[in-house]
Formats: sequence, C-alpha cells, structure tokens
Amino acid sequence: MSLGQWLARLVSSLQDPQRVARFQQLCGVEAPASCTAAAAADPREDEKAEARLAGESRRRERQPGASGGPPPPGSDRNQCPAKLGGGGAPNGVRNGRATEVGPASPRRAGLLRRNSLTGEEGQLAHVSNWPLHYLFCFGTELGNELFYMLFFPFWIWNLDALVGRRLVVIWVLVMYLGQCTKDIIRWPRPASPPVVKLEVFYNSEYSMPSTHAMSGTAIPISMILLTYGRWQYPLTYGLILIPCWCSLVCISRIYMGMHSILDVIAGFLYTILILVIFYPFVDVIDNFNQTQRYAPLIIIGLHLALGIFSFTLDTWSTSRGDTAEILGSGAGIACGSHFTYKMGLLLDPPLDILPLTRHPISMTLFGKAILRTFIGMLFVLVVRDIMKRITIPLACKIFSIPCDDIRKARQHMEVELPYRYITYGMVGFSITFLVPYIFFFIGIS
Repeated sequence: MSLGQWLARLVSSLQDPQRVARFQQLCGVEAPASCTAAAAADPREDEKAEARLAGESRRRERQPGASGGPPPPGSDRNQCPAKLGGGGAPNGVRNGRATEVGPASPRRAGLLRRNSLTGEEGQLAHVSNWPLHYLFCFGTELGNELFYMLFFPFWIWNLDALVGRRLVVIWVLVMYLGQCTKDIIRWPRPASPPVVKLEVFYNSEYSMPSTHAMSGTAIPISMILLTYGRWQYPLTYGLILIPCWCSLVCISRIYMGMHSILDVIAGFLYTILILVIFYPFVDVIDNFNQTQRYAPLIIIGLHLALGIFSFTLDTWSTSRGDTAEILGSGAGIACGSHFTYKMGLLLDPPLDILPLTRHPISMTLFGKAILRTFIGMLFVLVVRDIMKRITIPLACKIFSIPCDDIRKARQHMEVELPYRYITYGMVGFSITFLVPYIFFFIGIS
C-alpha cells in the first residue's frame, strides 16, 4: 500500500460518522428507536433522501447570493431516513431533525436544543450519563456567543486590557480563516443517522474544519503566550490549562454529533499553523490599532472587505451571519481601543514594571470587579438590543423585505448581514470605549 492510499484510508476512517455514533453510544447517548427503525425498514428511503438533498444543492448553486436563507421550518428534508454511511446535507440544508420518542425507556430523554434563527430543533436522544452530558454541554459553550460576550469583556475590564485586545485580534483571525476554509472545502456534517444531533444551531454550515476546535485551541494557547512573562505565575498552570480546555471543546463537538474526528483534528492543526505564522504580528497590529491616526477608517474598511470576500465563497447559510458578527465585533473592539488610547481611559502599564504581580483578593477588589462586570454587561446588552431593533426594520425597509416575523426576516442575507455587522460593531465599540468611559465617570476604573 502506497503512502497516498494509506492517507486516503486514514482520512476516510476519521471522517466516518459511525465512529462519531460509537463515541456517542460510549458516552451514553442513543438515538430514539423510531429513527433507527425508520432507516432500517426501507433502504430505498436513503436514495430518496439523497436525491432530495442533491436537488436542493443544485437549486442553490443556480442562485448564488440568494437571500432565501435556510430551508423554512417544517421542511422534511433530511429527516431520519438518511444515508447511514454517507455525507450530510449541503450548506444551508438541515442534517438531522427531531423525531418522536418510541416506547418508554428506562433512560431519560435529552432536551431539545432549538435554533432560534431557522426554527430547527435537535434530535431527541436517550442520555444515560448526565454528568458527562453537562460537561460536554459546558465544553461546547466555550465556543459560543454567550462565552465570548462574557470572556473578552471580563479580560478588558477587570484583568488586563492589553491581553484582552490581543486575544480578540487572534480570535477574529482564527475564526475568519476557519469559516472561509469551511466554505472552500465544503464537507458536510456527519450523517444523521447514525449520528445523533444534540445541537443544531450550526447545522446548516459546512463541517471542515471545526471552528469550535480552532477557537478552543487558539484561546488557551494565546492566553498563555500573552500572559507568561507579563504576569508572575507558574508555567505549570498554563501547561495544564491548554490540554484541558482544548480537549474539552474538541471532544464536546464529537459528542454533540456536529463534527467528525477528522474535523476536530484538522481544526486543531490548522490553528497551530495560523498561530505560528501570525502570532509574531499581533503586537504590531494592536499598536497600529491604537496609535495610527487613520486606524479606525482602515479597520472598518479592511473588515468590510474581508466580509465581502467571504460572502462570495458559497451560498447563504447561518455561517454568513457568524462571519459578519466576528468581523463586526473585531472592528468595533479595535476602533474602541483607538479612542480609549487617545483619551487615556485604559492605559497599559509601563514595560519597566513587568512582570506584573497579582493583587491580593480583597472584598473591595472583588466588589469592584463584580460591579464593573454587571454594569458593563447591562450596558452592552442594552446597546445590542437597541441596535437590533433599529437595524433589522431599517434593512427590511431598504430591501423591501416583510418584517412581521423577525426570525424569517433574518433568514434573508440583506437583513442578517447589516444587522450583525452594525450591531456587533457597536457592541465591540462599547466594550472598549463606551463602558470604560462610564467606569471612569462613576469612579470604578
């Protein structure tokens, strides 16, 4: 056997959805009996399901840039009778839906996780190992919006603004390259069945590489690279944190049925490559964002150009909104840091006092941190809600799209993209400029 044949077999083996299904079973997750029985009862249903998916893919390819969004809720595409050993759905097509639970089982049924944008729901599943289930739910949340909304602001407001800003620079770069690579490679999610889809929010995106794995690798490694030598702490802590964080996020994506083993490994290796190439330039980028006179204009123009390029790679899916959100957040945080630096609101400590030492935790210090976090997050959420209420109706009016149902309106590219860009651009700007100004004004900086 030649090296090429061996590699091809290895790739095929690591991409096999049966491996994902076996891992889920090992962790105590089983598909409902009705779903597996339906697939086994009539093998010809596999061919029908594949034909429906192929037809949908061809229709989408004939309409590049269409604004129709994902298939409407209630569509019967790619339900339980899907191909057992084959690929999943094309981009924007659901790959696994909820079914009714069969006869009563001694195991408890897992709760549905619903996609608020497409209306799609996760599959009901029998979960027997609940501690492991909640552990992996926590792991997958380490790559979702809620975590980012809490993690980056907490660093900037309470710990180290310089580290927080540079973490955002790395995160935006890694996530953007990951999303673009997905739309270039265009590999589907693991087929369901045999895989049980416990999460469906990103189900309409492509699978390779896993951007959760990329984020779960980039953040802990970058955090240690940026803080070791700047802060005094044992390197052992970092060497423990990196594999624990990374492995939890990566394995959780397999457990959720959203990625194959190959997707996760590729995401990990891809992130290492990105960090090796681009990490040396993070300091230059951060200094440019803060000090250059025309930095805000260049930042906004660059992020818009990157977004326009990524949107030409494939037809519409929820990944377009995610990419716009990432770029908007990055642009807003970078622009906010520029004005914060010019006004002297958040000054980085001078280099001659490094490494920094951790202050003893007192009630005053702890109370101020909690107060800053509460006030800051409250302000950010209000800004996000106001911008959402403004941008969605405005975009609907400009592009003549009905806005009676906000969820359906957001499935149009012309609405979702401006909403994400502008809203999360303002969220990022608030995190690094407006909120620190409020802290300075009320005396809790």
